[in-house]
Amino acid sequence: MRPVFEKTIKTVLFLISLSMLNACAKVDKLQMEVYQTSADGKKMEKVEPEAKGQATATILLKPQERFQKITGFGGSFTEASAHLLNQLSESNRNKVIEAYFGWDGARYSLTRTHMNSCDFSLGQYSYAPVAGDEMLSQFSIDEDREDLIPMIKAAQKISKDGFKIIASPWTAPPWMKDNNDWRGGKLLPNYYNTWALFFSKYIDAYKLEDIDIWGFTVENEPLGNDNNWESMHFTPEEMTLFVQHYLGPQLEKDGHEVKILGYDQNREHLQEWVDEMFKNEETSKYFDGTAIHWYASTFEVFPEELQ
Repeated sequence: MRPVFEKTIKTVLFLISLSMLNACAKVDKLQMEVYQTSADGKKMEKVEPEAKGQATATILLKPQERFQKITGFGGSFTEASAHLLNQLSESNRNKVIEAYFGWDGARYSLTRTHMNSCDFSLGQYSYAPVAGDEMLSQFSIDEDREDLIPMIKAAQKISKDGFKIIASPWTAPPWMKDNNDWRGGKLLPNYYNTWALFFSKYIDAYKLEDIDIWGFTVENEPLGNDNNWESMHFTPEEMTLFVQHYLGPQLEKDGHEVKILGYDQNREHLQEWVDEMFKNEETSKYFDGTAIHWYASTFEVFPEELQ
């Protein structure tokens, strides 16, 4: 069967309905259903495709041949989005959450949130606001209780299969940095231990809210963002050292089984980061993978970087 694309269609989704996927290799003929979402108003509407001419293509399914495992798809919990949701009526707020996490919605399964404030926050804040508090005795996630945590818990309530959460810091509190600023600058080496402890305390604090953290990225955009919003700079060597000797050992000591993803910025610099992080068994011991943003170009794939 040849699909017909004469009409302007934004998205066409072909769903192959199989009674037994594992046995499909033994099936001579498959039943195919076509659902269409289009610019003229169709929304996942079942359509009967027009049969024109002879089939010119063969679809061969090999369900036993696997290349990679997909952990999940999703989006981010941010203070700004949570705050806006709280301006809606309870009914409309539930409709939005249902659309993303509900069984009849997108069923998000992998999500992200921010540690401390970010560019999607209402203002700048840190869970450790007291300068010089190296043991983080004043650590508190109270800033998240009004908007962010209720949004996550609402999603938990609606999601049937559950979802994983990756947490990312945009910056350490300014008092831990060489420029004493929310934007730019580097983490002072004498606060590497404190910053590693910060991650551990964050897991514990969210656990008390019945929210499990599945993974971390070490730093959102370690190459910076031209000082437009919260940021903190790392080189590949600095981040690898921090994870190898501070963050990884701290989480291990505290019994936290959590994923650690390195880098977390654009594709075109990926190779130099991966080469440093995974240089040997010692440097890579605590890294579970690499996070990248699909920014940098709308036309260049960077195939060599992504090998």
